[in-house]
Amino acid sequence: MKSAYELAMERLEKASPSLALSEDQKKEIAEVDSVYRAKIAEKELFLKDQIRKAQAAGKFEEAESLEKQLASEIRRLHEDCKARKEKLRASFAGNR
Repeated sequence: MKSAYELAMERLEKASPSLALSEDQKKEIAEVDSVYRAKIAEKELFLKDQIRKAQAAGKFEEAESLEKQLASEIRRLHEDCKARKEKLRASFAGNR
């Protein structure tokens, strides 16, 4: 007798079969991750320096605005990365 988990996994596999990725495909996805990690690090370095300068100058409202901008930029880059990887995976599935 199968557990509820096993039954759910079988239904999920039927609805959307899992995709086995080749080494090259895995490398492409890893490259996307690497590029976006670099973009995020670049934004963090630049904006954290600006935040530090604003705080040192006593411009706390500007620093807060920059912190919000940093959070927004990081969130956008994460979303872009996720979308790019999903697009890659979809293209891999289409090439079966």
